[in-house]
Amino acid sequence: MGGADLDQFLRLLAAVAVGIAIGFNRELRDKPLGMRTLALVALGSAVAALAAINFRDVASTPNSLARVIQGVVEGVLAGIGFIGAGVVLHHARSETVYGLTTAATVWVTAALGIACALAAWTLVVSGLVLALAILFGLNWVEQRVFSKR
Repeated sequence: MGGADLDQFLRLLAAVAVGIAIGFNRELRDKPLGMRTLALVALGSAVAALAAINFRDVASTPNSLARVIQGVVEGVLAGIGFIGAGVVLHHARSETVYGLTTAATVWVTAALGIACALAAWTLVVSGLVLALAILFGLNWVEQRVFSKR
């Protein structure tokens, strides 16, 4: 495995780690999506972005490369939307909707996977820290503030 191959592997590994970290929160909350699903979402996003980056025929033209990445991102996010929609449930009797946060974690995990593929490490770490802070921290706030409703 050459240096470029190792770099790509480490980018994919980082994407998987991000998915596992966010999925861990979902597992703790006994939500329908967990570590394996979100690790695969991040991995798929990273693979798609790396494939666009490595498309040699358009790499010499920045505008063309940007269009390829945009197409990949749109396709990935459309697929992610489909997965996310599968976890959103409407309970007619209580007029409540469940699973929106889990669906949002799918979208964030996909975006973080793309950031891993682009080796935007500051963005990856910042996004992961903020996502986990939202998932863990706001859950704590919701339990204390809104549980009295």
